[in-house]
Amino acid sequence: MELLLITCEDPLTRQARARELIRFPQLTMPYLAALTPQTWGVSHVDEIIRAVDPHERYDLVGITAATPGALHTYELAGAFRARGICVVIGGPHATLLPYEAAQHADIVVVGEAEWQWARVLRDIERETHYPTGVHLIDERTGANVEMLPSGARIYRCPTPASLVGLPHARRALIHHGGWNQWWATKSPMIATRGCPHQCDYCAIPLIYPRARQMRFRPVAQVVAEAAASPDKGIVFWDDNIGADLRYAKELFRALAPLKKWWTSQTTMASIRDDAFLRLAAESGCQALFVGLESVNQSSLNGTRKNHNQVSAYRQLLQRVHAFGIALQGGIMFGFDEDNQDIFARTVDLMGEIGLDNATISLMAPYPGTPAFAKLEKEKRIIDYDWRHYNGKTHVVYRPKQMTPEQLLAGYEWAKTQFYAPSHIAKRLAISRTGLWWNIPRNLGYLFGLTGEARARRDATSSEWRIASGE
Repeated sequence: MELLLITCEDPLTRQARARELIRFPQLTMPYLAALTPQTWGVSHVDEIIRAVDPHERYDLVGITAATPGALHTYELAGAFRARGICVVIGGPHATLLPYEAAQHADIVVVGEAEWQWARVLRDIERETHYPTGVHLIDERTGANVEMLPSGARIYRCPTPASLVGLPHARRALIHHGGWNQWWATKSPMIATRGCPHQCDYCAIPLIYPRARQMRFRPVAQVVAEAAASPDKGIVFWDDNIGADLRYAKELFRALAPLKKWWTSQTTMASIRDDAFLRLAAESGCQALFVGLESVNQSSLNGTRKNHNQVSAYRQLLQRVHAFGIALQGGIMFGFDEDNQDIFARTVDLMGEIGLDNATISLMAPYPGTPAFAKLEKEKRIIDYDWRHYNGKTHVVYRPKQMTPEQLLAGYEWAKTQFYAPSHIAKRLAISRTGLWWNIPRNLGYLFGLTGEARARRDATSSEWRIASGE
C-alpha cells in the first residue's frame, strides 16, 4: 500500500519564507515514516520545497500542519478525499481542534504518534469498524478511538510516549528543491521532549501529554543516530534542550568526539550556566535559539515568562559569544503591556548587545492557549481565519495600547530596521561569532522581507476581491 506524507505549509507563510538562505527541515514526517511498517511504500512532500499534486494515486495520505496551515490542509484533504483516498490529519492544529479537523478528514490523530500510528495503519489495513462513541483500544496506555456520527475517527493517547528506542528518521525522504531551496542539513532529530515552562501564548503544554514532565532519549541512542548521519550538521528540534542541565552536559560530552556542528533551542535559564555553554561549544554547538520575546519586563511577567530578565540580556549574550556560540533570539510584539515605543526600544537594545539574528513576529494566540482564552473572553479576537495566525502578515486581535494597524506597522518597521545593512553590520561587529554562516543568515532575512511584503500584498488583494465580489 502506498502512503503519502505531507508537511503542509500555508501559501502565505511559504511565500513569506521564499527567500530564506538557511533553512532546516521539519522532523515530523520523516520520523513518522520510520514508524511505518515496511509493508507500506512511503513518499514525502514538504511544501516549503515543492507543491503537492492532489491527482497522484495513493492508498492513504497523512498531513501535518500548524494552525496557519490548517485551512490549506483541509483543501488538500478535500481534493484527495474527493477521489476516494483516505486522509489522516495530525499535528499541532489537529491536536488543538480535533473536532474541526475531523470535519475534513477520515482520521484525526491527537498528540504524539508513537503509541498510535501503528494502530491507525492496522485499522486501515483490516478495515476495522467501530460503533459511534469512545472505545479503549489499549489498556496499558489508555489509547482510545472516538467514532463520530459522521464516520470520522479521532485517535488519542493520554500517556506520554517513551523516547527509548526511537527509530531514526528516514532522511532519504527529505528532498532538496531548486537553487535557493536547499536544507542546511538533512539530519533533524530530538534528544528531549517537553518544556518545564508554561508561557501563555505557547501551545506545547497542549500538544504533549504532561508536557512539563521532561522526557529524555538515552544519550547513547542520540549519539548513535548523530554518528549514523553522513551530514556534518545536525538540528535538534527539542523544545528546550537545556531544560535538564545534567542530561544536557552528559549529551554534549558524548557528542564531542563526533566533531559535528549542531544547533537547537533552549531558554535563558540554561545559558546562565558556564559549564553548559562550554560543553555545548566543545561538542560543536554553533548557535542556540532563545525566546527573548520582549525588552519590556512587564510584558514578560504578564505572559508567565518571568524566567527571562531583560536586565540580564547583555551579560548573557556576552557569555554566549565568549564561547563562540551565536544566539538567535525570538522577538514577539503585541503583548498587553506593549505601547508604541516598544519597537524602537527593541531595535536599539538588540543592536547595542550584538544579537546575531532574530525571528521577529507578531503574537499569534493559538486556539486553546491561555492567551487565546483571555482575548476571546475579553471579545478582542477580531479574526478567526487560521491562515492569518502566522505571526507575520496579520494582527488577529485588538491590542490594549495600540490599534491592530499600529501593531502591524510597528512590527514591519522593527523588522526592516533590525535587518537593515547598517544594523546587521553593527550587530555582527559586536558579536564576531560564526560570521561564515551568520552573514548569509542575516542577508537571507533581509531578502526575505520582500517575500513577506509580497505575501501581505497578495493576501490583502485576495481579501479585497472577495469582499468586492470579484
